[in-house]
Amino acid sequence: MVLALGGSSAESWEFAVDSFYAVWGYALFMWFAGSAMCFYVWLQAHKLFTKVIPTRFNRQRREVCFMPEGATQPLFVPWESLSAWVVQGQSATQYGITRHYGMGMGFMHEGELVSVEFQCGALQLAIANWEAVRGYMEYELNDLHAIQDPLELQAPGDPPHEGLHTFRNARASLHRRIREKEVGWIYGFFWYVYHVMTLWTLPNHLVEWEIKRIAKVGRKALPEAMREWSEPLPPEQWAKPSAELLRLSAKVKALVKRSPRRAITEIFAEVNRP
Repeated sequence: MVLALGGSSAESWEFAVDSFYAVWGYALFMWFAGSAMCFYVWLQAHKLFTKVIPTRFNRQRREVCFMPEGATQPLFVPWESLSAWVVQGQSATQYGITRHYGMGMGFMHEGELVSVEFQCGALQLAIANWEAVRGYMEYELNDLHAIQDPLELQAPGDPPHEGLHTFRNARASLHRRIREKEVGWIYGFFWYVYHVMTLWTLPNHLVEWEIKRIAKVGRKALPEAMREWSEPLPPEQWAKPSAELLRLSAKVKALVKRSPRRAITEIFAEVNRP
């Protein structure tokens, strides 16, 4: 800047040094404050493992188990009486419009809504979360691999989280694709550049450490009623879907087969239209 105004290189260097010393204290404070805030959020999220019992889905019984906050006994609700929703909101500031998405499910109990809700990164992700749950309960999805590993980054026997094995499988897949001429060396070069810029395997090591910490901390013990409810049933005792659900499911599948690129929300709306 000083050079642009006609100053010498020495004056420019002095200006840069003075600017650095003028702001480094504020920058260091902001870094510590931001790190402390992130650590607090992370710690609070980990404490939930010892405080919250997650909602459980039992497709053999075709029931959902809720454990509301502060309750001493779980609530069991038939799967087909469960309500689910996806919400979208937006807020405007001087910097632009920010959109928010979320997904929730619940039911009415003694005149009050018992529900669980969580934020999602996009409307499609919110719908996908519900579709994963619905697909599991209707025996269309039987394992995590069907919905969690479209890039085949997990070998048989690998744990479901994205740890070191994920990185190694991705690198092996890259080398295979290069050998088979599926991608070129330029693609491989930028693959390595990207992972070097994202600290190589450090994120995967952090995931492995976090998984071990969660296992060490443990989770909140399940009530006896929930443990008994979670026990498997013999096939002859499995609950059956209602005739109405089978009719609607068949109609949805027919519409999806006819228009595979059509939004699933439009198909659901058409099926439920009077």
